[in-house]
Amino acid sequence: MTGDVAPEVSLATDLRAALVAADFTYDAVAELLGDQGHRALSRNETTPGVRRTADGSALSTLTRLFLLQTPTTHVEAERALPGLVDRLCNAGLLEQSVGEVAARMDCRPYSSDDVDLWVVSDLTPGLDGAPMRVGTDHVLGISSASTSLAQLTVRDGVGRALDLGTGCGVQALHLATHAAQVVATDVNRRALWMTRLNAALNGATVDVREGSFFEPVAGERFDLIATNPPFVISPATGERLVYRDSGLPGDRVVEDIVRAAPDHLTEHGLCQILANWSIVRGTDWDERLASWLTDDCDALVIQREVIDPSEYVEMWLKDEGVHGTPDYPHRYDTWLAWFDDQGIEGVGFGWINVRAGGNGRQRLEDWRYDVEQPIGPAIADHFTAIHADVDLASHLVAREDVMQETQGPPGAEDPATIVVRQQRGFRRARQVDTVEAALIGASDGDLSVGQILDAVADLTAADARQLRETYLPVVRELVDEGFLAT
Repeated sequence: MTGDVAPEVSLATDLRAALVAADFTYDAVAELLGDQGHRALSRNETTPGVRRTADGSALSTLTRLFLLQTPTTHVEAERALPGLVDRLCNAGLLEQSVGEVAARMDCRPYSSDDVDLWVVSDLTPGLDGAPMRVGTDHVLGISSASTSLAQLTVRDGVGRALDLGTGCGVQALHLATHAAQVVATDVNRRALWMTRLNAALNGATVDVREGSFFEPVAGERFDLIATNPPFVISPATGERLVYRDSGLPGDRVVEDIVRAAPDHLTEHGLCQILANWSIVRGTDWDERLASWLTDDCDALVIQREVIDPSEYVEMWLKDEGVHGTPDYPHRYDTWLAWFDDQGIEGVGFGWINVRAGGNGRQRLEDWRYDVEQPIGPAIADHFTAIHADVDLASHLVAREDVMQETQGPPGAEDPATIVVRQQRGFRRARQVDTVEAALIGASDGDLSVGQILDAVADLTAADARQLRETYLPVVRELVDEGFLAT
């Protein structure tokens, strides 16, 4: 197979027909493997799954071939893929020897947000403890990063969407469900080949272009950009793995995308980035990332995790398949020394959302708690909320999922603390005082903010004017954070 040759559409059409006939879907495979086999496969162990797939059915054969990487007989393969074995071997998805057929690439069902797809990628490395070294042009399949970005992406209908650094095309397939036109770019030709195949396999139309980051779309604008760039922060020693290593120093690739994105967005267009960034000694993470943003864009940046440098190095050296090799201690030490030289005390992971045409309303928040997935709708709500007109005449409504928690000694007249907590979206929690609690509780759309504050002033014998001046900015915060809605 050559990476720059587009697959025959007829091959994708016939392969899809075989997958449908075998009921090769996410739910059917999960049921076939059972809880034990499914959990084992998530740990890269195949034995429980192999034991569950010995009946010779088409579904079992496809599961063995592609997910468990277990060869099947030629007869079983032909039964599951009638008339396709030779063609799939010629295309590079399968290989055959005397009496046996094995997978050379992965083809697996994928389900997310009511979207059922099949995704072709390179084989998952490291099954059953096998050596994990992969080629520099390895094309990653479904991963926690790709599903995170899919859950992060706002799914409103748009005209043009861009999957920047598409890999095997997972995000492009998602975008094709709600965008009139989808463009996918990548520097890896093998990745582009797989994106074209996956688009044809799933009946999607994707404009696939070769090139580095925004180069293939110079001068073009999009309503939505989704990207999971090669964001690994490393000293760039050893082999560069294109799917994770940009070749740029530190977190420069993320910074460059954040800075360049506004020039490729339509008015009110949105760029959503799954990323790592450096936590640099002596500088607050949010202050550093804020310097990448421009005043004519709104932004929501959420830091979901901070990883210790040693844990970060271990994770990515294991990902590369270096763990356990003679070179491992040297590579580990070199990477840690580089972190220390750069003043990097940790690595942040999270979401960067940049919306063009705003007024510089930028929120950078460290929120490492559980959130509702998909989180995309909550992100869309955030950008709507920050542009809502909020004043004393506003009639606001408390979100239905907001609950109040109080703490204090038994029998006390007033609680020691009051916390309001969202049950959906970001599931934010906020400690409030009695005025804020009363304001949220009375916000049902009937009374204006001014009327509620005046009523609270009457009840507490407070100065109404001072209460309005003090709490109107707080009301703005409650709307921005999603406790109140206009």
